[in-house]
Amino acid sequence: MGNCFSDDAVGRSAAGATPFSQNNTSNTAVDCFLLSRGYRGLYSQIELSFSASNLRDRDVFSQSDPMVVIYTKGRDGKLEELDRTEVIQNSLNPKWIHKLKITYLFEVVQTLVFFVYDVDTQYQNLGVKMLKLDEQQYLGEATCVLSEIVTKSERSLTLDLVYREESTSSTHTHHRGKFTVHAEECVSSKTTTEMILSPLIIECYNFNNNGKHELIGKVQKSLVELEKLSFSGEGENLFLLPSAGHDYHIKVLKSQLFVDKFSESVQQTFLDYIAGGYEMNFMVAVDFTASNGNPRLPDSLHFIDPSGRPNSYQRAIIEVGEVLQFYDSDKRFPAWGFGARPIDGPVSHCFNLNGSSHYCEVEGTQGILMAYTSALHNVSLAGPTLFGPVVNNAALIASQSLASGGRKYFVLLIITDGVVTDLQETKDALVKASDLPLSILIVGVGGADFKEMEVLDADKGERLESTTGRVASRDIVQFVPFRDVQGGGISVVQELLAEIPHQFLTYIRSRDVQPNS
Repeated sequence: MGNCFSDDAVGRSAAGATPFSQNNTSNTAVDCFLLSRGYRGLYSQIELSFSASNLRDRDVFSQSDPMVVIYTKGRDGKLEELDRTEVIQNSLNPKWIHKLKITYLFEVVQTLVFFVYDVDTQYQNLGVKMLKLDEQQYLGEATCVLSEIVTKSERSLTLDLVYREESTSSTHTHHRGKFTVHAEECVSSKTTTEMILSPLIIECYNFNNNGKHELIGKVQKSLVELEKLSFSGEGENLFLLPSAGHDYHIKVLKSQLFVDKFSESVQQTFLDYIAGGYEMNFMVAVDFTASNGNPRLPDSLHFIDPSGRPNSYQRAIIEVGEVLQFYDSDKRFPAWGFGARPIDGPVSHCFNLNGSSHYCEVEGTQGILMAYTSALHNVSLAGPTLFGPVVNNAALIASQSLASGGRKYFVLLIITDGVVTDLQETKDALVKASDLPLSILIVGVGGADFKEMEVLDADKGERLESTTGRVASRDIVQFVPFRDVQGGGISVVQELLAEIPHQFLTYIRSRDVQPNS
């Protein structure tokens, strides 16, 4: 290209955007434009619609007049009302017209609660926002996480309606009905916008081995003009601008540029692939090196608090696991430890956290936590801190899945208290893994100086290079010190997971894979 993007970083900064990594494949001009209008690349606007069936009839002379009130539930359990539907009169199988627009965030667990009420006839002339809920008859409620809806193939989730006072463990004979939520991804361009983009400048050079390439000529054309050249088969003459200080006309050359192929492709979204059957598989590796301190002492990073308060390792596992679990159908997670000496064995830099010598998977996030607690009693902390073996193990699983045609993308969480000792070996493993469906999240816990760790995160430096000179095909590492995010109200999950959809799409698009292929 010519000088139309002479300083991309400065241009993005001026538009209020953050710099993209070098492997970014999106349209920079469009992204900056949408960002300036409040759109964020990793966020999606979702439209939720609601229906119910076989509701309980609470009216005497007619059927119920149901309305839905939608809440979001915070981590503290508090409910915040988002919206209300209209009232459907005399229906036990309502299909509400009003839809809720909500921003889907991959990195956040967005818990939704739906209350269904039978609105008393005397209040139906009031707007739904004016209705006092304690004056209406409660029909039941349902709860889900937004991720549970968007991961369904049809983006529809049917839930049982239950009563707030009822125990989920008891059995009931009364029918309470079903509640269905359907999601559709909104198109951000529904608001009509006319965009005028500058023409492309295509420059042709004579290549020289010494790096001093000579400009032959250039062409300046819009996309529409390039498309016309492709269809017509005609060429466009290159031109040269006059040298600085010379008032000469543009020199048109006999050399021509031909457009052999012009094609447009639809950029599928992250949710398109998830709805198409792609899964996100969670893996975790825990640092058991001696620098963590004796697990039996309160000042150890591995200390298990009798009060139930999770330590930093447990928090990271919980917060990452509770997001990714909804994107994994069987919820069986490979879990490893490193830097410790198992009973009657040498120091291992990748051992199964569950203590098995045959398999590494555990059941769900709770299974990881149980295996972690058990391992603290069955291994001796040692060292050094090596990442290479666990990265290679994760890469092997991803490679085997890819070879068998699996529609899976893997996310490895590494939790560590110190700087990696095998830095170059880790770089080699990461460069090799960059061609696989794999992302790696590294959480640094404790008070160590993690500056060297940021070398592994391509967002904060140059692309990783192996000992053979091979450069990583894409950025697959995200690193964050846990102390940077645990006290300021920003979840470590949001800091770490925000880049995963982009890394996933970069991998998928580089292979021209379609959601339903």
